[in-house]
Amino acid sequence: MSPYPLDPVEARGPMRLVLTSYPSRDAALRAVDAALARRLAACANLVPIDSRYWWKDRVESAGETLVLFKTVPKRVGGLFRFLKETHPYDVPEVVEIGDAYDGAYAISVRYYGTNLEDLRPDQSDATGPMLASLLAALFKVPKSPDLPVGWYWRPRRSDLTWRGWLSEWLVDDPRQPVHDWRAALAAQSEVDRIYRAGEARVRDLIEACPERRDLVHGDLLHANVLVAEDASRPNAVFSWKRSLRGDFLFDTAWCTFCSAIWYPGIAAADPWDRVRREPSVREDAEAWVDASERHHCYELHIGLTALASPAAWVDDPEANGGSGPGTHLRQQIATQLAVVLERGPLPVAP
Repeated sequence: MSPYPLDPVEARGPMRLVLTSYPSRDAALRAVDAALARRLAACANLVPIDSRYWWKDRVESAGETLVLFKTVPKRVGGLFRFLKETHPYDVPEVVEIGDAYDGAYAISVRYYGTNLEDLRPDQSDATGPMLASLLAALFKVPKSPDLPVGWYWRPRRSDLTWRGWLSEWLVDDPRQPVHDWRAALAAQSEVDRIYRAGEARVRDLIEACPERRDLVHGDLLHANVLVAEDASRPNAVFSWKRSLRGDFLFDTAWCTFCSAIWYPGIAAADPWDRVRREPSVREDAEAWVDASERHHCYELHIGLTALASPAAWVDDPEANGGSGPGTHLRQQIATQLAVVLERGPLPVAP
């Protein structure tokens, strides 16, 4: 649905483009005439197209008419509502393209597949190249040094560096929504010992982390990537709320750290080995300066922030020696942190 309220009278900005297809030209013309009569659009273009698509477990093909509605922001909600109520398809695809809140969007497209993290270890021959291509696609997104780390944040923080962002997550700041986690850690002596060792290592390594401005998704697992059932290709990437402009190796570290605990199919694909062998990434020599140390820093950082998250302490009856649902998760994270600390940086050379 549109990011605007249904009838935002105060909405301003450039014209919006709303796209949908119809089974015939006559059906498209009826919809266009009705939308124009209701002043839901200022203009509409009709284009004959050939479509191929999945429907009820079969690949279908059909001739359709694509309609491009052009309208103002305050009419978008009404146009969506009209299309929902009158469209002849059971599941119409309606796409809005434009900008909002100083960022671009294209929404209301439906994708199918299986979650990336649900792939099996025996699919690693397909998963590895597919995951490398996904990480490479993020790497190849245009970048420039003047991009802010929080590229979509409002208000913008133009003074925040990549290293600064990494450091901020290690501070228990009472001004943040999640805080007081250091006290909870201190009550668990072994977990606290591992946390402090990891924190010290990160602070030692953080200067090796360059001020890159690659596109970092920040959460490629946890039902945020849909892939083909045979693991041959990614179909869609969702939930960009954790995305940043920083070092591309952070996403690789996310995959290696999390998969070692929860996702054996991703671990079997060996993301670190795959991404360092990906030609489009490997050919950028500058991107691999201190790569092992950077990746090691990010794995530790991901583990540390996971320990500080509310999920690791949820429903603990007692922070000191409690045994609530968060205890098992906390132990899993702390154990993997200890493994990464003991193991050290992964090698870059074959």
